[in-house]
Amino acid sequence: MNESLIRSGTRQILKGLLGKEWNADPNYEDTPNRVARFYAEMFRKRDATLTTFEEEHHGQMVILSHHRDTTLCPHHLLPVFLDISLAYIPDKHVLGLSKLVRLVQAHFEEPILQEALTDSIVEELTTRVSPAGAVCLIYGTHTCMQIRGPKTTACAITTAVRGVFSDDVALRKTFYDLVRRP
Repeated sequence: MNESLIRSGTRQILKGLLGKEWNADPNYEDTPNRVARFYAEMFRKRDATLTTFEEEHHGQMVILSHHRDTTLCPHHLLPVFLDISLAYIPDKHVLGLSKLVRLVQAHFEEPILQEALTDSIVEELTTRVSPAGAVCLIYGTHTCMQIRGPKTTACAITTAVRGVFSDDVALRKTFYDLVRRP
């Protein structure tokens, strides 16, 4: 990430919005620095170490339900508020429970499409842990749809399924029932 370019770009946006005297208003005095710090914080690299533990006896769903996170839409650079539920069925190994959150958070190093995020979370879990199955359900509130274009408060819902969740409709339904949005 190049914070200097972000500061420069922010100055250009402010100049485009407010004219060349934009920096005469004290409210904008430190805005380019604040914007650069915001992006650095939001898209920081996060630890994705996935500690697993041998567990021969637990072959049922392990669920992370309603983790809330935020990213930016890559099309408009506007916030997307996400409600993420993720499950897997262990096959001889379980993850430390906090590692499901870390696995999700590791995908927020840049703006990302909700559809791509959903698939990449399940793909990474499947690749790194080799569960019997994995599923992810994401509800996304896209401010780009709320404040421009259709001006709707509708929620976008994406899913991704692998392994036994793909084959077993009843198992998939159980997951969806357990994490039904309140």
